[in-house]
Amino acid sequence: MSVARKILIVDDEEDIVNLTEKFLQLENYETLTCSSGSEALQIVEEKHEDIALVLLDIMMPNLNGYEVLKSIKSNEKFNHILVVLFTVKNFFKDIKKGKELGADGYLVKAISGNEIVNYIENLLKKKKKETN
Repeated sequence: MSVARKILIVDDEEDIVNLTEKFLQLENYETLTCSSGSEALQIVEEKHEDIALVLLDIMMPNLNGYEVLKSIKSNEKFNHILVVLFTVKNFFKDIKKGKELGADGYLVKAISGNEIVNYIENLLKKKKKETN
């Protein structure tokens, strides 16, 4: 499996993680999963060279998604990883805050599995063109 197809799914709702993981695996993405912001940062620290994208919930206990996003994007070792906020929060202020902290994308959870996969594929293709 190529490095460019490994995605970390971070969400404290197990059903969301399982369903999203199944959709991505059906399209041959390799997935890593966790349920907390602190665990996400630990995985990113250990596997940052392998992860192409983090699909990140905002509302989580302890470290929320904004804090995780800020930590990822402020660290030179892994700020190259794409981070897509994946949340039920659909207010302009939330989207704006995510962009200000460096989010590469923003998905509202009320979308289909196909839409998630298409969004991720387009984002990865765009990044690949930019780096070539």
